[in-house]
Amino acid sequence: MTILVENIRSLTDFRRNTKEYVEGLQQTKLPMVLTVNGEAAIVVQDARAFQALQDRLARLEEQLQLLKLEALKHDIQIGIDQVEAGEYRTYTEDTAGALADRIKARGRARKAEA
Repeated sequence: MTILVENIRSLTDFRRNTKEYVEGLQQTKLPMVLTVNGEAAIVVQDARAFQALQDRLARLEEQLQLLKLEALKHDIQIGIDQVEAGEYRTYTEDTAGALADRIKARGRARKAEA
């Protein structure tokens, strides 16, 4: 959501005209940025609009977790299929450390991409 220029106000102006601003916030449901000395300081928003945004965010996070779980299940199934097809390598104590390092590096690379 983009903050519109007309929804950026000084905290001083907000204090002087609180009732009018609150009515406007309740009507538009849009957030307002309040500035102090010309710098963005806080955001105010209609309580119902804020709650709706929080609810939507919670639903999206839940959906994301479900998608991640499905992707993990898919990856695990690929591994199972590869083992059953004999497509695997065995490692010794001497070579397992290098494997662990490669796995960690791949994990860090994926995390950096996200």
